[in-house]
Amino acid sequence: MDTLQLLAEGFAAALTPQNLLWVFIGCLLGTAVGVLPGLGSSMAVALLLPITFSLEPTAAFIMFAGVYFGGLFGDSTMGILMNTPGQASAIASTFEGHKMALNGRAAQALATAAIGAFIGGIVACSLLVFVAPALAEFSSKFGPAEFFALAVVAFAVTSSVVTDNVVKGLTSLFLGLGIAVIGVDGVSGAPRFTMDSPYLFDGVSLITVTVAILALGEVIYVAGLERHVIDKSLIKPTGRPWLSRKELAEATPAWLRGTAIGLPFGVIPAGGAEIPTFLAYGLEKRLDAKRKPPRFGSGAIRGLAAPEAAGNATTGMAMGALLALGLPISATAAIMLAAFRQYGLQPGPLLFERAPDLVWSLLASFFVAMVVLLILNLPFASLWAKLLLIPRPFLYAGITVFCGLGIYATSGSTFDLMLLLGIGIVGFLMRALEYPLAPLIIGMVLGPLAETSLRDAAMSANGDFTVLFQGPIVITLYLVLLLVLSLGVRNRAVAKKREKSLVTQ
Repeated sequence: MDTLQLLAEGFAAALTPQNLLWVFIGCLLGTAVGVLPGLGSSMAVALLLPITFSLEPTAAFIMFAGVYFGGLFGDSTMGILMNTPGQASAIASTFEGHKMALNGRAAQALATAAIGAFIGGIVACSLLVFVAPALAEFSSKFGPAEFFALAVVAFAVTSSVVTDNVVKGLTSLFLGLGIAVIGVDGVSGAPRFTMDSPYLFDGVSLITVTVAILALGEVIYVAGLERHVIDKSLIKPTGRPWLSRKELAEATPAWLRGTAIGLPFGVIPAGGAEIPTFLAYGLEKRLDAKRKPPRFGSGAIRGLAAPEAAGNATTGMAMGALLALGLPISATAAIMLAAFRQYGLQPGPLLFERAPDLVWSLLASFFVAMVVLLILNLPFASLWAKLLLIPRPFLYAGITVFCGLGIYATSGSTFDLMLLLGIGIVGFLMRALEYPLAPLIIGMVLGPLAETSLRDAAMSANGDFTVLFQGPIVITLYLVLLLVLSLGVRNRAVAKKREKSLVTQ
């Protein structure tokens, strides 16, 4: 009963005219940035992060909720209309979604994506209301050894299982950890990797790194390597932007199955929504193979409905892991964690005690954002598609200016602008050499937590590091890690075996 009362108070705060406006603006901007070529939901959050610091925390995070979920729909819109998903989590939606568009059903495909995102998101948010406080209570049992094990699990999974190349994933992770330790050590007071520059005594801002890696690095990549690439043709979403009864009956089971698959991955540090979307697509494809005739490959609505519901269910639950455990399961969630820290807030069990108004207003705003997105996306999908007509030189020049202005507004330092350019070049090289970006950001966000937890655990045990492997929670986390790693190795071995068999044939 207390939970429902707190949620009601959260709705009372979220439904004020001012906060409703911020939800609407967030959904609008998130969808717009997600639709644009080469951008995505994580870049939308990174670009808009610096400008929210003029807002009070509740308004800022309510706006972020809209940006977060709006960007996901924009990613899918790109995949459906141009076969170019904005993020990896939207790849599975393009397989059947783009074929639906090619068959003249673009509007129905966008409607399927919008309704699937709504169902997955609403179910996740409803569950999140009851799960997040329980997760926060559970995480209050965590000590230094448990938090260190949690960070190790996140590091290992995001850098080895989620990425195709383990070496590149670990390299990206250690680069993020290296950036995280720059500055004056909080315990000893000794400067680390500062090159005697006073500008680096406070460390490198996570905001600067995220904007440089995700936004400026992408701009340099497009300008240097993609500017001669011929743009793919845009399929106009003509026709009815709603589904018939037959289409609803066909899609509903897939929406529900996709939601069920996506929910658990919201609290597992598996790199975001990529794995559940592919699992949901794979399940529907296996079920379709039993039908006569099979419909996959020709624009099957279930092949789009399931990944969309799975992706948004994962995203909704991921906010629970972020709020209750302080654990970001994706690059976008890591940026959100950085935003909390900029406001002097630390997600975790104490957040529910120290800032209950913020937490419950944010949880209520998730529901509002889902409704606003459904209203925006069902009738106006064709308008979003017209954003693709913006000439790329103007678009990316504007993004570059926005990156510089955002960083300078938050720090007022020209050194940070030079740092932005330098890290942006690093982001370009990583993008060009196909190094994953998520491990770098998660390494930088969770690096300080891992270091502090390691020190606290060792000091409390008088230097006995075996304390890091004691306790039921710690052992369970490491067993989960071993299970995930073994499954990842097995899946890679099976994939290589299939590739060899195809080559020999």
